[in-house]
Amino acid sequence: MHRFILTALLITNATVSACTAPENSDRRAMGLEEVQLRAALLTAGPVSDAGWYAGAYEGLLLLRDSLGAEVSHQQTRTPAEFDEAFLSYASSGYDLVFAHGFEYQDAAIRAGQQFPNTTFVVSGGGRYSENVIPLIFELEEASYLAGMAAAQVSESGILGMVGGVEIPPVQGTFRAFEAGAQSINPDIRVLEAFIGNWDDVAAAKEAAIAQLRNGADVIIHNVDAASFGVFQAVREVVESGGRAWALGMNRDQNQIAPEVILGSAVIRIPRAFLEIALSWESGELGGRPVYAGANAEVIDFVVNPALAHIFSADFIATMQEVRGRIRSGTLEVPKVSFIEGEIGGS
Repeated sequence: MHRFILTALLITNATVSACTAPENSDRRAMGLEEVQLRAALLTAGPVSDAGWYAGAYEGLLLLRDSLGAEVSHQQTRTPAEFDEAFLSYASSGYDLVFAHGFEYQDAAIRAGQQFPNTTFVVSGGGRYSENVIPLIFELEEASYLAGMAAAQVSESGILGMVGGVEIPPVQGTFRAFEAGAQSINPDIRVLEAFIGNWDDVAAAKEAAIAQLRNGADVIIHNVDAASFGVFQAVREVVESGGRAWALGMNRDQNQIAPEVILGSAVIRIPRAFLEIALSWESGELGGRPVYAGANAEVIDFVVNPALAHIFSADFIATMQEVRGRIRSGTLEVPKVSFIEGEIGGS
């Protein structure tokens, strides 16, 4: 298993013939040793979500600021828009196209076959080739710790999970969350709901309210902009005199609602994007998935400093010990496998 250790401009929809874009190898052979990286990002939701998409956009800007890359971003919502954006970027000579979500996999496969000289990196993708690279964030390693924290503070013994679309990467984070909670309280109950999309704030709030009414007193999410609805539902319980907590996901969300968010299961997406770009520049990227986990410090659980006093010193020490075991590989948390295999392979 290969693992990384770390070290916006909008294009037009005009289609240019793929033959007008020089191959990466040709550009170097022409004596252009300092080839400027051109990197694009596709997201299916707004980069103002304070979570999954925001982290990816920060990663794109890091490539611009650290490597001098020419960068571009598009928000695309439908499969037809996925295909169009891949075609536009690849035919315009972009080197790396980050497609930030499992939903881009099929379109990336089609584009990869049509444009062998562009590398397509699919966050959470399931199939790979020389130029279609799944970037697998092992977020389960942080959601396990989040489950421990949730079970430690829960008084009702009931936890809630609000997800977007029921896809393997989300299911994996929830199974690990349950396992972490059960390591603290084997009798813990966990409620689960999926709202069918990533950005519907009202639907996420409604799902969280339902779980709170059914006894949950700690709720974690795996959505994007819809996370604001989860946090609002928990905040309203506290404002009315009740007791409830929330947990962030995908990014450090502790400051969004610091009075109720105990901590966040964090992906340091910019760090992973930078390592991808460096590997592309060195010619080492391609032909296999890339896994980014806790051992590379891309994945972590970050306790909210404003609420750290909620946890005892002994429990913090226990979490630190478990974090160390995860990073060393001596503790394997539950995961949902979704790598299907190499495109064109057996």
